[in-house]
Amino acid sequence: MSVAYCLCMTEGILLFSTEGSPFCFKSRKGKIRLHWFCQALILIATGTGVGFMVASKNVSQLPHLVSWHSLLGICTLAATGLQVACGICMMFPKLLRLSSSPPRLKLYHATCGLVAYLLATVTVMSAMFSDWFQATVRGVAWWAFLLLPLFPALVVMNQITNAYLPRKKITI
Repeated sequence: MSVAYCLCMTEGILLFSTEGSPFCFKSRKGKIRLHWFCQALILIATGTGVGFMVASKNVSQLPHLVSWHSLLGICTLAATGLQVACGICMMFPKLLRLSSSPPRLKLYHATCGLVAYLLATVTVMSAMFSDWFQATVRGVAWWAFLLLPLFPALVVMNQITNAYLPRKKITI
């Protein structure tokens, strides 16, 4: 799940950046299809991961949803579901008979995507505090793993805020 969120979601968002994607040669329609493919991979990996986690907890007879990581994970899943719903509404506004304009739907989709991405980043970082991870990775490597998800998050935040926040001209 971490790889899906960190790689697929990052690339799915950065596809639309003019300088940040190896797929910059694609048409807008091709980028949208690739975006959908990346997001579908996230949903498949997430469903698989949740299934394995529930099965593992049931086999070991441990309680569910008792750590910060698991609670953040549930919030991330909910935000991802909301983001997917916004994306579907954006793709099929006439079929769903929505009254919102396409630019507003794009803003909602981008905002939900940013919230889901930031929640995923915090969730991945919270996994670094698990007993297993701290016993497995120590020292400088632990700090590197902890800080690594922040760099793509800053790039994604910059891209989304630059693309969707209104620009005000400064007049003197």
